[in-house]
Amino acid sequence: MLWLFGFGRCARQTRGLHTIHWFMVSAGTVSRPQLLGYVALCCIWGSTWLAIRVAVQYIPPLEAAAVRFLAAGLLLLGMAAAQRRRWPHGQQQWNTLVVLSLTFLAIPYGLVFWAEQYVSSGMTAVLFSAFPLVVALLTPLMTGKKVPRQAVFAMLVACGGLAYLFYDGLGNDRKALLGGIAVVAAVLISSWSLVYAKDRLQHVDAVVSSTFQLLFGSVALLWATWALESHKHAVWNQSAVLAVAFLVLFGSCAAFVIYYWLLKHMQPYQLSTLNLVFPIIAVIEGAVLQHEHVGVLMVIAMTLVLGAVFVALRAQAVETRNDGRVLVVEENR
Repeated sequence: MLWLFGFGRCARQTRGLHTIHWFMVSAGTVSRPQLLGYVALCCIWGSTWLAIRVAVQYIPPLEAAAVRFLAAGLLLLGMAAAQRRRWPHGQQQWNTLVVLSLTFLAIPYGLVFWAEQYVSSGMTAVLFSAFPLVVALLTPLMTGKKVPRQAVFAMLVACGGLAYLFYDGLGNDRKALLGGIAVVAAVLISSWSLVYAKDRLQHVDAVVSSTFQLLFGSVALLWATWALESHKHAVWNQSAVLAVAFLVLFGSCAAFVIYYWLLKHMQPYQLSTLNLVFPIIAVIEGAVLQHEHVGVLMVIAMTLVLGAVFVALRAQAVETRNDGRVLVVEENR
């Protein structure tokens, strides 16, 4: 269970957090509580890649994801009921929660859990770092606003880095290649979901929102487990239990509540910068604790991708400040 303690040290030793801190403060909209929540998410979700990698070694991937979300959803449901938090009201809010339970949880995480049977935790995190680029592209498309030229150029550069990762790191193994494609599909679906959720959850309690998304998502994953993994059997040894416990308590219960709270106060392009830090933590943890191979060219490709993401996000921040508008879907009320 060393990785539970290792991720904090890894996060402190990187300069990634300082870079993101500078970028977010430059946007002029981030308070100290929001920054603390942001850093907490970096540490937690930067470590979930390794926890998933450990879990799927002993538990069928869809079952592992279903157990994670069901346990976390029940815990949050008890907390929401005890604190008498306000339940969603109106068909629109319930419909939004159902859509997000599939597009932000069940489908993307099902794909990621399946992919990590064949793709290292570090590689998965690096591939997922394209998430902010897709958000940067989808946000203007969904709002009718043009993409800054710097952002377009950065996306092209990042695509080159990702293509190299597929060619060098995944191209020689068919299952690893399919795993990489599954991660990219998860990125596309999650990115759409983030932009979709921005304004539609403004008036839904963060704990309640997370609760029902986790519960609805677990139902979908349990059905997928029955349909696709009924012939497989889980081995609930100490490593599997500890990995799932971390994913439930920290990766789901704590992280999703923080995430949706931040989403109410920050713009999608700001929040998606989390993915600049995840790969750094995940690659270090994978190399130190799981002895995953990290080649020089992979580090170069990762640096290229993360640098391109930073350029794209900074371009959007400048565009937002110049126009005096935010790049999110505007409510028509």
